[in-house]
Amino acid sequence: MSLNQSVRAQSLELLNVNPSAQQEAVQLNNALRLFSKWRSVLIQNTLLQLHGTQVMHGPLTGMDFLSQSSEGCHVAKILGSYEQPLQPYIEAAINGNYETILNIGCAEGYYAVGMARRMPKTSILAFDLDPNAQKVCAELAIKNNVKERVQIGALFKAEDFSAYTNKKTLVLCDIEGSERELLGASAHPALSNMDLIVESHECLIPGITQELIDRFKTSHDIAIVHDNGLRSLNPMPDWFNQLAHLDQLLATWEWRSGPTPWLVMKARAISN
Repeated sequence: MSLNQSVRAQSLELLNVNPSAQQEAVQLNNALRLFSKWRSVLIQNTLLQLHGTQVMHGPLTGMDFLSQSSEGCHVAKILGSYEQPLQPYIEAAINGNYETILNIGCAEGYYAVGMARRMPKTSILAFDLDPNAQKVCAELAIKNNVKERVQIGALFKAEDFSAYTNKKTLVLCDIEGSERELLGASAHPALSNMDLIVESHECLIPGITQELIDRFKTSHDIAIVHDNGLRSLNPMPDWFNQLAHLDQLLATWEWRSGPTPWLVMKARAISN
C-alpha cells in the first residue's frame, strides 16, 4: 500500500463514524495530525531530493544524517531547527569537557552521533529499548566515522549511574515519561554529581516537571527551557523559500502532541 493509500484509509476510518460532540473534536484533531504528518513526509521527500541528508544548521551542522528517523519528525533534524530552544545548551555541553555522555533514549542517534563528531575526547554511551533504533544508531555512527566512540546499549537502569560517579558526566535523557522512575530517589546519590538535560514529558505526565525540579533543586541549578514552536531559519536554500507558508511551518513541526519542556540541571558539587 502506498503512503497516499495508507493515509486515505486511516482518514476514512477516523471520519466515517458518528461520534459525540466531545469525541468529534478529538476525532478531527487526530485527522489533522494525520494529514499534517502525511504532508511532512512529502516535504521530507523534496528535502532529500534537493539537499540530501547533511544537517544544515545548529550545533550538529555537517553531520551526515539519515533518509528516515526511527521515530518522530525528520525534516527539522536535517534543517537543523530541531529542538532549537535547547541548542544553546547543547552547544555549551559540547564545549563542557565531559568525559562521558549518557544519552538515554537515543532513538536513531541524532545527538549521540552528532555530539560524538564534535567531542573527540568524550565517550558517548547511547541507550534505547527499540532494537531498530539501536541498529540505526550504529549505522549512523559508522556513516559519520565515530563508530569506535559511540557505544550502544538497550536498558539503562537507575543503579547503572553509580558506575560513572568518578567521571565528569552529562546525562541526556528523553524517555517518554519514564524519567520519573529512572531519575528517582535510588539514582539521586550518583546523579548529584552529574549534569543533566532531561526532556520532561508534561503532556504525558502532568506535574512531572515540577516533580523533577523538587527532586533536584537541592543539588542542582536548574533552568527550564520552554518551546513555543517558533523557529528561525536563516539562511535557507532557495527551494525552501519557494514552499507555501503552511509547508514551511510543517517542515519545522516536530510532531509534539503537547508541552515537553527541558530541564537543564547543573550539579553544584562539580566544577564546570
